[in-house]
Amino acid sequence: MTAATRVLVLRALGLGDALTAVPALRALRRALPGIAEVRVAMPASLEAVLELADVDAAVYDQRGLDGRLPPADLAVNLHGRGPQSHRLLAATGGRLVAFGNADAGHDGPVWRDDEHERERWCRLVRESFDVDADPDDMALRAPSSPAPGAVVVHPGAAAPGRRWPAERFAAVVAWAARQGHPVVITGDASEHALAQQVAELSGVDPWVVAGSTTLTQLAGLVAHARLLVVGDTGVAHLAPAYGTPSVHLMGPVSPRLWGPDVRPRDESAHRVLWHGGAGDPHAQAPDRGLLEITVDEVVAAAGQQVTSAAT
Repeated sequence: MTAATRVLVLRALGLGDALTAVPALRALRRALPGIAEVRVAMPASLEAVLELADVDAAVYDQRGLDGRLPPADLAVNLHGRGPQSHRLLAATGGRLVAFGNADAGHDGPVWRDDEHERERWCRLVRESFDVDADPDDMALRAPSSPAPGAVVVHPGAAAPGRRWPAERFAAVVAWAARQGHPVVITGDASEHALAQQVAELSGVDPWVVAGSTTLTQLAGLVAHARLLVVGDTGVAHLAPAYGTPSVHLMGPVSPRLWGPDVRPRDESAHRVLWHGGAGDPHAQAPDRGLLEITVDEVVAAAGQQVTSAAT
């Protein structure tokens, strides 16, 4: 490949997807040291992920698989297993690097359903470019925080199936406030009403910033937090990126596939609460296993994390 080669990488999904792709994107960039033009087809609103990860690539604004992508000499599928994503990238005219898919007529590495998301994309890059790719290589540059040392609570998730009830989050907020910790409730603009509901139910006075922070500001809040309490949603992946102590509430998806740790550890900055079982992450009602997680469990885990971080 020459310095003029055009490389296009597809990851046109959400925040968590962008964050879990950081190790693979870094490895890919190392595999292509002389390439001047690397673009990642992803939502433009997530450009800060590349900036905080110091990934030398531009963003081509793309959400989902509709439309057309620009011409490329090399097209890398970090989006899915195909065939739709494969065909979208094949239409760029470039050589396709992707998992194998017979329907798309592409021969590549074998997709594994039981693989952690970060390891999956690292393996694709590793096997395709013969370069080291470490799924734990996801540390981000830490912006400043307007509330260093706060307990950050993020009650939202893209689908109701992954949302722990608001009244339970409120109980955790109340506990943190009683312990003397400043509490910040985060979320995007669509989650502002939920964040306000949690604040009101808590009976205390947390700082609600849902809908009023940029992604960079949100990253700063998590980077300098005393603790992050979060469900199975994109913000959860900021905790391992910064080594921030966290409590993760997992529901329909196993933490072995999407949790903060790729490899099990006896000691971890991240406590995962999961009652087992698999369900639909896009369901319109909270997952049964998620509802089995009690407030007492979360408070106990949160207390242990705060105590451990202080010693």
